[in-house]
Amino acid sequence: MITPAEIENRLDKILLKVSKPGRYVGGEMNITIKDWAAVETSVALIFPDIYDIGVSNVGLKILYDQVNQREDALAERAYAPWRDMEDQMRANGIPLYSLETYHPLAAFDLIGFSLPYETLYTNALNILDLAGLPVKSMERDENHPIVIAGGHACMNPEPMHAFIDAFVIGEGEEVIHDIINTIQKVKGTRTHPMPYQRNDLLRALAQIPGVYVPIFYSVKYLDDNSIETVTPIIPEAPKLVIKRMVPKLPAPPTTFIVPNIEAVHNRISIEIMRGCTRGCRFCHAGMINRPVRERSVEEVVKAVDNAIRSTGFEELALLSLSSSDYTNILELVTAVGDHFGDKHLAISLPSLRIETVSVDLMDKLRDRRGTGFTLAPEAATERMRRIINKFIPDDQLLETAHEIYSRGWTTIKLYFMIGHPSETLEDVQAIADLCKKVLAVGRKVIGFKAKVHAGVSTFVPKPHTPFQWVACDTVEQITLKQNLLKRELRDKNIKLSWTPPDDTMLEAWLTRGDRRMSEVIYTAWKNGAKFDAWQEERRFAIWTAAFEEHGLEPGFYTHRPRRTDEIFPWDHISSAVRKNFLFQDFRQSLEGQVRVDCRQHCFACGILPTFNSLRRENPGEYWKCPVLKSPAQPVETALPVLGG
Repeated sequence: MITPAEIENRLDKILLKVSKPGRYVGGEMNITIKDWAAVETSVALIFPDIYDIGVSNVGLKILYDQVNQREDALAERAYAPWRDMEDQMRANGIPLYSLETYHPLAAFDLIGFSLPYETLYTNALNILDLAGLPVKSMERDENHPIVIAGGHACMNPEPMHAFIDAFVIGEGEEVIHDIINTIQKVKGTRTHPMPYQRNDLLRALAQIPGVYVPIFYSVKYLDDNSIETVTPIIPEAPKLVIKRMVPKLPAPPTTFIVPNIEAVHNRISIEIMRGCTRGCRFCHAGMINRPVRERSVEEVVKAVDNAIRSTGFEELALLSLSSSDYTNILELVTAVGDHFGDKHLAISLPSLRIETVSVDLMDKLRDRRGTGFTLAPEAATERMRRIINKFIPDDQLLETAHEIYSRGWTTIKLYFMIGHPSETLEDVQAIADLCKKVLAVGRKVIGFKAKVHAGVSTFVPKPHTPFQWVACDTVEQITLKQNLLKRELRDKNIKLSWTPPDDTMLEAWLTRGDRRMSEVIYTAWKNGAKFDAWQEERRFAIWTAAFEEHGLEPGFYTHRPRRTDEIFPWDHISSAVRKNFLFQDFRQSLEGQVRVDCRQHCFACGILPTFNSLRRENPGEYWKCPVLKSPAQPVETALPVLGG
């Protein structure tokens, strides 16, 4: 195996031949470097996109901090090299390596991929190949690292089952330690190694709650190509893999790595709350991140203070799925403003809710604002908002827009989706009409300085949501709706951005794919597909050819409504929100019924009983959602389970 010194020598010859060599040299401020001889387990954390994007990934920051707190383990990082660097690496025999110590990835005990979205799949395969590792898991032996993956895309792991040894389902702060401990138990120590077979280690991993090892499951299909059964083939593999949940959010990492080059987010990112109670039916993150857990104001302020001291960043993002639903948001913004007012800290609050954005909150942000204020109505008619369970009257949105413009913001960013179930062209026209109304409000307040940025994505039905039963729009339907918006929104002060239909199709294939999709992914990668998240790099024809080669019909995964009793490829993976609750919610969407916020009433989705049953800390004490205003209903009140 090539040594770190040899890699460094070869890098010296090629770095000036590639764009942005700072992506590939490491040495950043706040990295952790440990003596390999002094630890038992080495972990490579991989974000399968370029450094500029991956270095900001919050999930890998958390795992990097967690692993490196251990005396017996180390964590180092790697990212996908851009095409010019990959060509140079292959031409000069340089395998993919870690930025901290230039160790080749093949030298690590454990390789962990972050897969927050599906368009990273071909990059993950390319990284394994660049590392000199077998891309398919069944070809690896005891001399190869264990390859795991986690992230939101892993809530349906089946399309990647052929390439990943084990998937982490759910939250990673605790399970990463269970995995490291299991590896050490099976493999022994460096001074006292134990003989083992790879299959023994995989069997041990399969017994960790929240870890899914796909080789231990058998899938059978019906004549219509839907799933008949998913069955464990060893006793150690559970029939249902329930996501991991941490009972109390640990202290957030604050010694962030300061990038060598301009990154997509050069800022402090502190998670203030995890989970969401809104129940938007299209929202994957909102369903799979339950229950709500909040950090205290004191803990957040302390974390911000430590992060400023360790990084020098001047921008702060207070992260959550619904920042203005944080119980003490006004107190938090006031405390941050008072504590760091002399540091000219720019504060951003992603995902502010229209119905909870208060004048007081905007006033607190006023002196630390950016140029834009973001709201996400998602739909523009009452009918559509009832269907998606995000009911916001237009008058309320326009009133909020007035308050935003009057307090000094010049641009309001509005996020919408097209392609929701039962959507008509009249519903799409309403998006354009609403954008014009918001701009008109702004012009009354601040004149022609007022601007609107309309971001219009296309809905893709996601696993573990009430809309997992519905079909995705066709390319023709998407194009028709986008062309309508392009015609209607031609004002120079309205910027329109949209998702290319090919992007939507790729995401839709991969999001709800089954195991047969793995061969499509493999063939597409072998034929040159990579950086699928980059529009200029996508090779859509490669994907359609891969489907044809393997005799699969893309429309089966995208445009086909699912049977009410259908077994989904991910039904053996549990988000701890019951499938029958999701179906009940889907049925209510068809009738235009809305559910109130879970903070007001518990609908027995199943998360709290499951959360309590899995808790390791004080298991006899029943944990209640800190923001719940009514007691949890018994889980037995819901409908029978559908489809297994």
